[in-house]
Parts: sequence; structure tokens; C-alpha cells
Amino acid sequence: MNNEQKVSRAAGAVSMMTLLSRLFGFARDVVIAMMFGSSAAADAFFVAFRVPNMQRRVLGEGAVSAAFIPMFAEIRDQKGKDEAWAFTANLLNILLVILAVSTLALWVFAPQVVTVFAPGFLDEPGKFEITVRLTRWMAPYLIFIGLAAFCMGILNSFQKFALAAAAPVLLNISMIGAALWIAPLLDEPILGLATGVLIGGALQLAIQIPQTLRQGLHFSPRVDVRHPDIRRMARLMGPVILGLAVYELNILADTLIASLLPGGSISYLYYGNRLVQFPLGIFGVALGVALLPMLSSQAAKKATGEFIQTLGFGIRMILFVTLPATVGLILLRFPIVNTLWERGEFTRASSEGTAVALLYYSLGLAAFSGIKVIVPAYYSLQDTKTPARIGIYSMLLNIILNLILMQPMGHGGLALATSLSSVFNVFMLIHLLRKRLGLMGGRRILASGLRIAVNAALMGGLIYLMDAAWFDAASPLLEKLLMLSACVVAGVAAFAGLARFTQPEELRFLLSPGARSRTAK
Repeated sequence: MNNEQKVSRAAGAVSMMTLLSRLFGFARDVVIAMMFGSSAAADAFFVAFRVPNMQRRVLGEGAVSAAFIPMFAEIRDQKGKDEAWAFTANLLNILLVILAVSTLALWVFAPQVVTVFAPGFLDEPGKFEITVRLTRWMAPYLIFIGLAAFCMGILNSFQKFALAAAAPVLLNISMIGAALWIAPLLDEPILGLATGVLIGGALQLAIQIPQTLRQGLHFSPRVDVRHPDIRRMARLMGPVILGLAVYELNILADTLIASLLPGGSISYLYYGNRLVQFPLGIFGVALGVALLPMLSSQAAKKATGEFIQTLGFGIRMILFVTLPATVGLILLRFPIVNTLWERGEFTRASSEGTAVALLYYSLGLAAFSGIKVIVPAYYSLQDTKTPARIGIYSMLLNIILNLILMQPMGHGGLALATSLSSVFNVFMLIHLLRKRLGLMGGRRILASGLRIAVNAALMGGLIYLMDAAWFDAASPLLEKLLMLSACVVAGVAAFAGLARFTQPEELRFLLSPGARSRTAK
């Protein structure tokens, strides 16, 4: 099995599990939208949940995993398995201490944290107080999910992807159950949703522990922060915090500024971002997760040719998926939002506001996904400073664009700023990586991207005509589902047919996963 086939197989496993998680995530969002809509309580929850969720991505899934996998591969190859597992056990203890301290700090300084992340809430005392309460309520989630992300890093190092990718299903199920059966019993129903977050975090950790132990992890009371490998990883982790988390930090900047806009703006951005996260998680994140262990192994063996081949393949696959997805999301933005969420407390105004956010977030889908693929290439080379530097520039650009666009475009301007700053981010990452590695098959990537863009545009014409002729927002739910599904199926079929006619290498590979690929020869 060649490298492209290994990447495709691993990414396929992650994608299938992520698809399952995203479907349950949509069900979760339908329940939240129906019960809380774009109310003050919903705004408060989304801010409070974003705080520990961002820390989870940075401390657990972000910094630790991205720095751990390349180092684990290097230590295992150069010093042996025993030394690699001793390093892992020591790191686990250190991580647990960091997570515990961070959780305590979040609980103690919750008012200050909410003030920083949502200063507009200070003008609404009730909204500010419930946000602080929710932040403290969900603070322990950081411990559960941080350790779960660490287990994921260990399993991914051994090419075990499916279980860790499926774990978020438990979070979504827990939140759905809590919203339906716990929330109605409480004086503050939104606290029931926070309870579901805690239960889901604990379950995500519990389900991964047995398989992680079977791989060889053992517990040890040793805590040695001065060990050379730990100190080297700490030096790697610092820049990773900004480099890998730039997308999340940009979203947080949007939340901060959105708190200064009319009520409901935070919820519109949340729901719009959730829809973009669907293809991003299934394809972009999945491909990045699958690439990191392979790129790390190739970098450790100094197999530069294979490294470039694998990365180029990943970029072409991202374009093949995200360009048509972008067109579809833009053209069907209102039908999607109206069909999925417009009921109960989620009104027509909520649908229109969310559709605006979805439009501008969709413009950055290819860039969001590209970052998830290209940043791991830097980490596999144990270069964490370059993505961090570009990430800082990108965040500054995002903030500047937010301030420029927020008045004329409202929350839509914040979503557009995030997309534009991400486009800048991905182009700078590619440019600097090319200077370091040399030619990366850019002509082939460009030719493939142009063919895909033309096919996606033709597909978009069909979707536009079908939407204009068939979709009626006032129709019954079942009829809207059928019409929306028909548009999606017709769009996918049209794109696949056009792609088959132009014979792109990506489609040939997907249709013949067992054949040896010639994509990078």
C-alpha cells in the first residue's frame, strides 16, 4: 500500500466517524435552536462553552497532540519503545497538573474571562452573570477533554483513528439528552445544557482509556519537568498554541466584537460556523489528522521526496472536496438554515442572520481546510515557530478587518474577516514551505484546482435553478427536506459526472483506492 492509499484509508476512517459525529452534532444544534433560539441564554452558553473548548483545542488537541506525535515517532525510532513510553507517562502527569491548574484558574477568574471574551455583556447584568455561572459550571470539562485529546494523540501515533474520531458522538448525545430531560427540570434551563457538556467530556475520556492502555501506556508517579525531551517538547508547544489554534482564536475575536453588536449576533455566528464545520471536520480535519503521523515518520527518516508527494496529494484532495462544498453552501445557505433550524425559538430573523454568517464563512472553507493540512507539515518537521508567526499576523489582520467591516456589514463582516485572514494564512504557509522544500507540484495543484473550480461553477448553476424553482420556505418540513435533498443529490451527481468527464487524478484515486496512484509521479 503506497503513501496516498495509506493517507486515504486513514482519512476515510476519520471522515466516517466524524460524519457520524457531525450528524449527531446537527441533531444537537436542532434541539438547542428549538429550545433556546438566538436568545440571551443561547448567547451566554456559546460564549461560556467557547472558553473551555478553545483551551481544550490549545492545550489538548492542539499543542500537545501536534508536538507529541512527531516527538513520539522520533523517540520510538531512535531510542526504542521503552523510552518513548517513559516519555509519554511523564508527559501525561505534567499535562494533568496543567489541566487541573487551568481549570481552577478558569473557575476563579471566570468574571474576568467573560469580560475579556464578551465585553458587551457588561451592559446586560443578567446576561453577564449567567455567562459567568456557565463558565464555572463547565470548567471541569477542560480536564476530561484535555486528557481525551492526549489519548487521541497516542492512538493516532499507532494509526488508530476511528475510536478517537467517534468519541465526540458521546458529547453530542449527552447534550441532546441533557437539553431534553435535564434542562426542563431546572430554574435556569441553560444549566442543563452545561451538565450535558460535563457528562459528554467524561465519556469521551472513558471510552478511549482501554485501547490506549492496550497500546502500551503505563502510569507512573514520575514528574520530571527537566527531562531533555520534555523541555524540547515545551519549546515546541509554545509556538504551536498560536500556530494550530489560529482559526479558533479568530472565532474568539469574532465573539468578542460580536458582543458589541445587536443581540443574537453571537448565535448567528455560532450556527453559521457550525455548518461550515461540517465539511471542514469531515474532510479538512480528518485529512490533517491522517497526514501528521505519516509526515512525521517521513520527516524522521528524512524522506523528503515522499514528504512532498504526500503533502501535495493532501492539498489536491482538499481542493477536490472543498471547492464544490463552498459553492453548495453559498447557494443553499438559506434553505439549509431554514430547513434545519427554523422552528420554536429559532425565528425567520434567526434564519436570515445565520444565512448571512454562513455565506461569508463559506468563502474561507478551502483556506480553513488547507491550514489543517499544511500546518501539520511544519509540525512534522518540528518547526512550530513559522506557523505561530504567520498565525499572529493572521490574527492581527482578522482584528483589523473586524473593526473595519463590523459597522457596514454587522456580524457578516466578522465572518468575512475570518475567511480573508485565513486565506492570507494559508497562502503564507504554502509560500514559506515552498521556499524551504523546493518545488511542491504547484503546477499540478493549480491545474487540478482550475478544473475543479470550473466543474463546481457548472454544478452551482444547476443548484441555483433547482433552488429557485422548487424551494419554498413556507412549505411543510418534510417537503422542504425533500427539495433540499434533491438539490444536494443533484449537485453531487452533476459534479461527479463533470469530474468523471474531465478525469481528475483525485477522482480516479477515489474510485480505485486499491490501485497504485500516479498522482505525484
